[in-house]
Amino acid sequence: MEPERIALSQTERDRLKVLHEVEQRHLTQVEAGRRLHLTDRQVRRLLTRLRQKGDGALVHGLRGRSSNRQLAPRFAQRVLARVRQRYSDFGPTLATEHLAEDGLAVSRETLRKWMSQAGLWRPRRKRVETVHVWRQRRASFGELVIQDSSPYRWLEDRGPACHLIALIDDATSRIRGHFAEHDTTEENFRSLQGWLRRWGRPLALYTDRDSIFQPAGAPRVEEQLRGEPSRTQFGRALAELAIEWIPAYSPQAKGRIERLFETLQDRLVKELRLAGIDTIADANWYLQARFLPQWEERFTVAPRRPLDAHRSLGRQHRLEEILSVRVLRTVAQDHTVKWQGERWGVPRAEVCAGLRGARAEIERRLDGSHWLRFRGRYLRLGACPEPPRAASPSGLRPPGLAAQSKPKSKTPCKPKYIPPPDHPWRTFLLCVDITGRVLCTRRRRRHTGERSDNLFPVETAIFDEDLASMISADHDTREIDSRHVALQRLRIDGRLVRICSQLHTKLAEKCEVGMITCQREHLHCG
Repeated sequence: MEPERIALSQTERDRLKVLHEVEQRHLTQVEAGRRLHLTDRQVRRLLTRLRQKGDGALVHGLRGRSSNRQLAPRFAQRVLARVRQRYSDFGPTLATEHLAEDGLAVSRETLRKWMSQAGLWRPRRKRVETVHVWRQRRASFGELVIQDSSPYRWLEDRGPACHLIALIDDATSRIRGHFAEHDTTEENFRSLQGWLRRWGRPLALYTDRDSIFQPAGAPRVEEQLRGEPSRTQFGRALAELAIEWIPAYSPQAKGRIERLFETLQDRLVKELRLAGIDTIADANWYLQARFLPQWEERFTVAPRRPLDAHRSLGRQHRLEEILSVRVLRTVAQDHTVKWQGERWGVPRAEVCAGLRGARAEIERRLDGSHWLRFRGRYLRLGACPEPPRAASPSGLRPPGLAAQSKPKSKTPCKPKYIPPPDHPWRTFLLCVDITGRVLCTRRRRRHTGERSDNLFPVETAIFDEDLASMISADHDTREIDSRHVALQRLRIDGRLVRICSQLHTKLAEKCEVGMITCQREHLHCG
């Protein structure tokens, strides 16, 4: 006969060992109670049961029996049917909240167990990674506010893709935000404006190093002349509001808002789906009117210090002027300025002295209005429409193409001028006699200082006999030019000055012989 096996837990085995020592009189009942964290009266009860039933007396009497608080199986089936119908992709926590609104109250862990058994939820193993050191929350509300944006399909396939630009307080987890189609400087200004009007100016703002918050290029010339650091539009607004800007160098550094977006991408997306929201405007209304109040009741925590660190807005803090995009432009002579391809003009009633040609700032505010800031004054700007462009005579071409096209000129193109071979640019004139002596020369003897009235500084010229015979026979100049061999024999060691056509008459009087035309490529002239 096989002995009976009793399944005991570790606590029950520890109790059994201590009770055996009491039976063997190795321990007193009082000492056994101290080890087991029981009273000596409970130790006597356990000893009595141990003598009557053996070691199995230490097993709890409810083991193997269903709990008296167990929910009915029919109720569990109703809950799972509701989850399959509406909350199939919900987590146990979020599904528990919506089931409570539907009148099916159940605990989170119980629902988690039922969903795991039914295959509607797969438990995930928690991974503990000690990569970044945990940072304690700030002590007071308003000491540090974290701002970031999250591009996501918040409306799923019912509406356009959009960004959620949110701010969260580090001490209390209070949030503020709105949906926008694009993540721009103006949209970040709107989110910050909502926080400032609701609670005031925080001490510091924590963001990433996006180009909206940190400049990407070198400082501008105006900033260098004023000795100011390079700032973006957002950085300039924070400086005017006296809010410290702290950049984050990793996503883990601003992990609080990253976890916020992870939670909202699970909860808010499904809440918008249940509410049937399909536009950005309706999503913003639902976020402000319905979701944020529930968030503050559920997820906000009390700060360690009850003191509010926010500072109130003063009279000098005009948010419509501070939270604007400013650019520096030069005012034209007609009191207009250009920005992003559009022309803006100052009304005649607001024109002041010194405005023409002055450097002034254009402000584009969040309400869409444009203002010109000049010498501490704000001048309203109005859009100046461009003059209409004339259409083509036939009316078939649009005005833009008709204005760009230019009429073709009827005059023919002027042909390229090629100088003839006998042009003064191509020729040199050299006066020689038939015997090969240079007549028109000017001998200059540096040693003796002797000077002459001749025209050209030529030392010697040696000609070929054939060339001399051609000259004496009065051949044609072109034939002489073709004799490259004869011309290459000519050597002149001094300076030979080019003779212009105006000197032909004067040379004819000086020289009693004909003229020889020598190509430039065969003579070295200075």
